[in-house]
Amino acid sequence: MELLTIGAFARAARLSPKALRLYDELGLLRPAEVDPATGYRRYAPGQLEQARLVLWLRRLGMPLARIRLVLGLEPARAAEEVARYWESVRAETEARRELAALLVDHLSGKDPTMTDGTTGALRIRYAARTDAGLVRERNDDAAYAGDGLVAVADGMGPQGGGALAGAAAIDALKELALPAGELLNALEDAVARIDGRVGAASELPDAGTTLTAMLWSDAQLALVHIGDSRAYLLRGGELFQITHDHTLVQSMVDDGRLTLAEAASHPRRTLLVRALTGSGDNRPDVSLHPARAGDRYLLCTDGLSRWVPDDALHTVLSAVAAPEQAVQQLVALANRAGGPDNIACAVADVVAD
Repeated sequence: MELLTIGAFARAARLSPKALRLYDELGLLRPAEVDPATGYRRYAPGQLEQARLVLWLRRLGMPLARIRLVLGLEPARAAEEVARYWESVRAETEARRELAALLVDHLSGKDPTMTDGTTGALRIRYAARTDAGLVRERNDDAAYAGDGLVAVADGMGPQGGGALAGAAAIDALKELALPAGELLNALEDAVARIDGRVGAASELPDAGTTLTAMLWSDAQLALVHIGDSRAYLLRGGELFQITHDHTLVQSMVDDGRLTLAEAASHPRRTLLVRALTGSGDNRPDVSLHPARAGDRYLLCTDGLSRWVPDDALHTVLSAVAAPEQAVQQLVALANRAGGPDNIACAVADVVAD
C-alpha cells in the first residue's frame, strides 16, 4: 500500500502538518514510516480513521492526555470514556452558567440571598478531622470547619515548620471579614497576605504548606487553592474534582507527556510546583461558585486522595449522611490503605434551612 506524505495525509485528515508532528511527539499518532536520513514522515491510508478521531476529540475540547487514553481503549470502553468526559463538561458548563447568573445579579445591583428558590434559606453542615496516619510520627496536616470557613492544609518542612505553616494559612483565613456581595474581592486582597503569614509563622528553611479552603458568604462560595490538596463536589450523584493539582507530574499530564496511569506511579509525583512558602512568589487560585442545596463538598490532603481511589470516596460521600461520620470513615479508609501519610479532610453539606 502506497504511503502518503505528511502534506497529503494532513489534507485528507483535515489536520495541519504541525499538528501531526505534535501528535507524533506525544505518541497519539505515529507515522507509518520515518526517513532515517531526512526525518520525513509518511502515513498509511489506514491511519486516517484514527487521525479523524483525534480531530473530533479535539473539537470536543478533550485534553491531549485524555485523548491518548481513549485511543488505547477498545471501542466500547473508548465510548464510555468519551461519555464520561462529556458529562464532566456538561457539569462544568452548568456550574459556569449558575456563576454567570450570580455575577449578572451582583453587577446589576440585585442583592443575592442564600436561597435555593424552592425551600428558602440554605445553611451549611460541616465536619473536619485530621490524623497522623500509621507511619509518620508527626502530623503536619491541618483541618478546620466552621460557619464561614472549611479548610485543609498539608504542611512541609523540618522540625515542625510545616505544621506551623499550615496552621498559619488557615488562621489567616479565619480572620477575614467578608462583606456581603464582595467575597471574591475580599479574597483577592487577602491571598496576598496569607503567604506572608506563613513565612512569619515558620522561619525554618524549606517550610511551606498547601492550602485548599472554601469560604461562605450569602449565596456565594469562594474556593482558595494552592498545592496538591484537593476539593471535590458531589452533585447529582456524581463526584467531580474541582481543583487542579499544582504538581510537576500534573503539568506533564496537562502537556500530554504522561498518561494518568503513568502519573500515578511516577517517582516525582509528590513534587509541587506551587505552594505557600513565605517567599511571595506564589499566589493561590481563587474562584467563585454558586451554592446549591444538596451539594456536598470534600476537601482533603493527599494523604487521603493519593491512597483512596475516587470510587471509594464516592461511596462514602454518597452513603454516609452525617458529615462527622463521613470524615471518620474517610480517615479510616486511608489508614486501612496503610496510612503512609498524614490525613486531613473536611466535609461540608449545603442544606435547606
